[in-house]
Amino acid sequence: MKYTCTNHLLLVNRHHPLPESCTAPDLAVISPEFPSIQIQSEAAVMLTDLLRTLHAEDRIVPVSGYRTMEEQKQIFSDSLRENGEEFTYQYVAVPGCSEHQTGLAIDLGEKREEIDFIRPDFPYTGICQTFRELAPQYGFVERYPKGKEEVTGIAWEPWHFRYVGCPHAQIMTEHGWVLEEYLDYLKEMQLSEESGEEEQ
Repeated sequence: MKYTCTNHLLLVNRHHPLPESCTAPDLAVISPEFPSIQIQSEAAVMLTDLLRTLHAEDRIVPVSGYRTMEEQKQIFSDSLRENGEEFTYQYVAVPGCSEHQTGLAIDLGEKREEIDFIRPDFPYTGICQTFRELAPQYGFVERYPKGKEEVTGIAWEPWHFRYVGCPHAQIMTEHGWVLEEYLDYLKEMQLSEESGEEEQ
């Protein structure tokens, strides 16, 4: 099963770097208040719709969206210098291995006077939790949930959401799967179907 750079199920992590053939996706701004933060256009439409549905445009803010390779290198380098190696490898993806480079990932924060760029506050209460619960209906999942660190290879990140589209987001949420587990499930389903076709 192949996933192209435009496929919403593209897996990007330290074991699956962004394919060299990938080009920058079609991008769109999420909020006119933050014109420099953009994500893939379909994901942007869905995220905007979700925030409007919740009347949360002024309560939940985008913190980090699409990043170029150069931007990811700078963020990684800055974090190494400011936070050290252990912190950086936990919370900042190695350049070329970041979901932010696909345009399908967004870091969100509860609107406050000061927002941590690397680890913005996005609690499991109030409007943030309501967003989290409704997100799958709009194609988004919390990408790095607590308890899945060994599967994702990334520390728990309550603020990091990934657009996978519908119905994938609902299925993943219903089963408690992260993207790696969902892709394994799809591969097993495909192999099972191919095996059944061969037996006929």
